[in-house]
Amino acid sequence: MTAPVPVAVTPPLSLYIHVPWCVRKCPYCDFNSHAVRDEIPEAAYLQALAEDLQQDLALANGREIQTIFIGGGTPSLMSGEFYRRLFAELSSRLVIADDAEITLEANPGTLEQGRFESFRESGINRLSIGVQSFKPEHLKTLGRIHTRDAAHKAIEAARQAGFDNFNIDLMHGLPEQTPEDALRDLQAALEHQPPHLSWYQLTIEPNTEFFSRPPRLPDDERLWDIYQQGAEFLHAQGFRDYEVSAWSQPGMASSHNLNYWTFGDYLALGAGAHGKVSLADGRIRRYWKTRQPEAYLKRIGSRTAGSEEIAPSERPLEFLMNALRLTEGVDERLFAGRTGLPLSSVQETIDQLRDEKLLKPDRLQTTELGQRYLNSLLERFL
Repeated sequence: MTAPVPVAVTPPLSLYIHVPWCVRKCPYCDFNSHAVRDEIPEAAYLQALAEDLQQDLALANGREIQTIFIGGGTPSLMSGEFYRRLFAELSSRLVIADDAEITLEANPGTLEQGRFESFRESGINRLSIGVQSFKPEHLKTLGRIHTRDAAHKAIEAARQAGFDNFNIDLMHGLPEQTPEDALRDLQAALEHQPPHLSWYQLTIEPNTEFFSRPPRLPDDERLWDIYQQGAEFLHAQGFRDYEVSAWSQPGMASSHNLNYWTFGDYLALGAGAHGKVSLADGRIRRYWKTRQPEAYLKRIGSRTAGSEEIAPSERPLEFLMNALRLTEGVDERLFAGRTGLPLSSVQETIDQLRDEKLLKPDRLQTTELGQRYLNSLLERFL
C-alpha cells in the first residue's frame, strides 16, 4: 500500500453532539441511550460538554464547523434554554459557518407546547422527527411512546414553529408489515410535505431486546415488494434516493450526512459520541467518548475513552463503504483528497468491478447491479 500523504484540502468539518437519555429504551435500539430515572441533569451535562469541547479544541485547529447534528437518545427531552446556552458555549470556542445546518433529533411524545419554538430560537434550523410508523400496532411493537395522532401533531407543530427544513424517520420491514402498510406510512408522512425522509429497513442488532427475543419479520420476497412499491411511490412524488435509505426533494439532502458518507471529518461531544479527524501530518484518527452518562459527567480531564488511527490499508474500504452508498457516487478525485492515497492503489480492483458491470466508468458509482450486491462488492477492497 502506498504511503499516505497529507491531503491538499482538508475535508469539511462537522460536529456531532450526543444526548444519551430517553424516556424508554426501544427494543430495536442499539444506540447509546439510557432511560431517564429521575430528572435529566441539564446543567451538569452542559458543563461536561463545555469541558469536553475545551479538551478537543486542538482537533478543530481553527477550522469552520459546517454542520452540527444533535442525536441520541432523545435530544428533544432537553429544554430550549439548554440549547441556547450550549450554542453560546460552542460559538465562543469554535468558528461556526453562518449557514451551518444544525439538526436536532426530536421524538413525538416528548414535546410539550412551545418546545419547538424554543428550539428554533436557540439556533437549531433543522429537525429529524422519529416517527418510525403511523400504524398503532407497529408503534406498540416498536416500543414507541407516541401515538399516530401525536406524530401528526408534532410534525405540524414543527412547521408552525418555522421549521421548513425537516426529516421524518420511517422504518420498513416491520413485524407483520405488508407492502400496503408501508405505503400507508409513506402516504401519511407525505401529507406533511417533508423535504426529507429517512426510510430504512428494520434490522435486528446485537445487545437489543429484539436480538434476545426476535420478532417475526417479513421474508425476503415481501421485503423486496415493500421496497419496490415504496420506491416507486416516492419517485412519483418527486423524491430521489440520494443514498440507500435517504430520500429528499431536490436540493434538500442532509449536508451533515453527506459529510459522513464522503469521508469528511467530524468532532464528537457527549457520552459515547464518536469522531473522526484528518491530521496535518497525514494521519486519520477516530476517537470516542466515555459511554456511560454517569461516568461522563464525573470524568475529570479528558472524556475521550479511546482512539485509533485508520491505517492506510483500511482507508480504501472506509472511504468506499460510505461513498458507494450514494446513488450518484463521488468523483474519482475525492478518493485521494479524503484518504491521502492515490487512486492507483485500488485501480486494479476498480477496473475488475467495472469489467463486471458493478461500477460505472470514470466515476466511483455503482451500477444498479452493483448497488444490489454492494456488500459483496465492498469485500473486494478488504
